[in-house]
Amino acid sequence: MEWLSLGAIALLSIIWAELVRDSYHVLSHFWKPLYRLHQIHHRVFRTDLTVIDEQLYRRSQWQNDVPECGIMLLGSLFPWLLVSHWIAFTGSVYALGFLLGAIARGSGLPYADALTEITHRPGEFTAIPGQWRVNRPYHWRHHFDSQKAYYCSTFPLIDKLFGTALSLKKKRVAVTGASGTLGKAFLEALRDRGAKVTAITSKTDPIILDDETSINTLTWEVGKETELADALEKIDILILNHGINVHGERTETAIYNSYEVNAFSSWRLLEQFLKTIRNNEDKVRKEIWVNTSEAEVSPALSPLYELSKRTLGDLITLRRLDSPCVIRKIILGPFKSNLNPIGVMSASWVAKQVVNLAVRDFRNIVVTINPVTYLLVPVKEFCVATYFKLFSHGAKGE
Repeated sequence: MEWLSLGAIALLSIIWAELVRDSYHVLSHFWKPLYRLHQIHHRVFRTDLTVIDEQLYRRSQWQNDVPECGIMLLGSLFPWLLVSHWIAFTGSVYALGFLLGAIARGSGLPYADALTEITHRPGEFTAIPGQWRVNRPYHWRHHFDSQKAYYCSTFPLIDKLFGTALSLKKKRVAVTGASGTLGKAFLEALRDRGAKVTAITSKTDPIILDDETSINTLTWEVGKETELADALEKIDILILNHGINVHGERTETAIYNSYEVNAFSSWRLLEQFLKTIRNNEDKVRKEIWVNTSEAEVSPALSPLYELSKRTLGDLITLRRLDSPCVIRKIILGPFKSNLNPIGVMSASWVAKQVVNLAVRDFRNIVVTINPVTYLLVPVKEFCVATYFKLFSHGAKGE
């Protein structure tokens, strides 16, 4: 037990040191005296993360990185003052490593940048933005997507806490099923966050929000997903939200329509959208959010709705294994809509909660009144994803 306690203190001292550094970074974007020192850091890199000028790069280390790591080292002493045990210096040793790296880069020591500047190395991105650890794609967004988000350096704790792990401002977001209750609620919630929204619907009339704002509207039909190819090229975030509920029907037509609308049309749109991802910027800016429903893990008193939504959920879990961009699942409990007039949650409230969790980088977004769902979803996702990973292979394996 003593070793567990010491390990916990060591880990917390490291996390504390990171929180100090990230807090200093946030302050550097809002307090002008610090921003004058920090802004050089944003002038050093091109969009491919190559350095514009070597001398400017070295100056940025002395002007920004060294002071930042110095504050990190100073703040890391607090856990030792709190517990008076040598193990609490773990965070200080950790911070000292970053300070020495910044000094080495500022001094122009050979290979110092290659060994210590992990999140700024140029080259093709081989992963999507990290969820629990800051990687190159995650940090790229702070430089070239939004300087008012993605502040964290190693662990995105502050970004998750303050909702800066995803910036929606000026993002081009398209929502399918936009004529429905939840579709309109999504459009309003996203627009309120500064997104440029587009409605995708099977209706011919333009979408009008509650405040009488007219939204850019695209009309499509299930089975004709390729007709949206050109429009999807211009979209940053695609939200697949359309669906039907045949309730107790089990006819041939009901089976076909349930799977075609709830599962396969979403899958085809997803694949069409993934074809638009071609470079580093696409990999970090583009996302897909898929409304799969609580029916993935629990009964919905509508067998075909459950079966088709579970199929969609499993297809998304499978596709995530090789996806070139972030794919989020939206797993909702019963909300009041035309499909479910006895729902207990407000669609507007649900949409706001989904957006609130997305900007905190939740990849499985659960909004429901059923506490069991919050326990079942991560277990189900882990087990199914592990099974798919062990017994299937992607394009490289083929």
